[in-house]
Amino acid sequence: MAKSLTRIEARAHALDTIASVLPIDRRDELAELLTDRDIETLRHLVNQGTGANTLRALTSDLAYLEAWGLAATGKALPWPAPEALLLKFVAHHLWDREKRAVDPDHGMPTAVGQKLRDQGFFRVAGPHAPDTVRRRLASWSTLTKWRGLDGAFASPALRSAIRLAIRAVPRQRRRKSAKAVTGDVLAKLLATSATGSLRDVRDRAILMVAFASGGRRRSEIAGLRVEQLSVETPIEVADGPPLPSLAIHLGRTKTSTGEQDEVVYLTGRPIDALNAWLIAAKIDAGSVFRKIDRWGNVSRRPLDPSAINDIVKRRAELAGLEVGEFSAHGLRSGYLTEAANRGIPLPEAMEQSRHRSVQQASSYYNNATRRSGRAARML
Repeated sequence: MAKSLTRIEARAHALDTIASVLPIDRRDELAELLTDRDIETLRHLVNQGTGANTLRALTSDLAYLEAWGLAATGKALPWPAPEALLLKFVAHHLWDREKRAVDPDHGMPTAVGQKLRDQGFFRVAGPHAPDTVRRRLASWSTLTKWRGLDGAFASPALRSAIRLAIRAVPRQRRRKSAKAVTGDVLAKLLATSATGSLRDVRDRAILMVAFASGGRRRSEIAGLRVEQLSVETPIEVADGPPLPSLAIHLGRTKTSTGEQDEVVYLTGRPIDALNAWLIAAKIDAGSVFRKIDRWGNVSRRPLDPSAINDIVKRRAELAGLEVGEFSAHGLRSGYLTEAANRGIPLPEAMEQSRHRSVQQASSYYNNATRRSGRAARML
């Protein structure tokens, strides 16, 4: 027992060495779940410069996989995983509710699900979303390759099992944010930040910068640094004074590497809001958006990406909107929806949003006009 505790403590210490790059809020639990090899893999990825968001996602998936493996088989995950174990994972997570009602053995065993629920890993009452299952299998495959091993992730049997499971139980795809934060909604959120308090000044800048810069992801806004900002030549307009212009150099994003100089631009009011925050918070270097404590002190550390989501929801509540219908992703979908509403061509909107997939971008863009278009009013 003492030896086992010593090994767990050693793993906890190893996790501490990467905590600055990979924020870990369940360190002690992860130290018990993950193996020495798991920790070694994560440290290797940190040393290789893997992005923090990718590391967080991989760590979360790895912890879930190890917890599921222990609950389902009583043993740590084998590397590489045999095809039978991958098929078991699919069977435990993609199943038919109606069949489960008449066959209790269908899907994830009750004891396995309860153990994962007790550990805080299993929050849904029914089968998992297909995208979640695919993502965890992709993470499993990636981690297997980084260990220098080959897996059965491309096997016809596994692909067929996933395809048949999804076909048997069709699901309606749900957006990350039920409603888009379009221009009218954004105006209501901004109206809640009119007191001039430091928190209001910060939240106003976050909302305006995130939206106007193309609907930036919450991780990109939370990780934004002063060094990424560069002042551009003011924009001349016919009916007024020149408008201030600012470039944001995004660096590494979800769809690009740090070597690509992805740039988006701000013009006019969002820059005024951003400058007001930087001056009020006395920030001239480092993280742009930071935590404010109860006494009004501004932290030197950046906001956590989840805080951007909390800010959107808090402002929605203050505006009298339904909190559950809005999230930080609504700023991203809202930008493209608003672009469609204003007749801005999709390619031009995508230049600012930096969407790589026309299909993904157009799903937001087209939905804004389809409901009111002629094709929907044939009768």
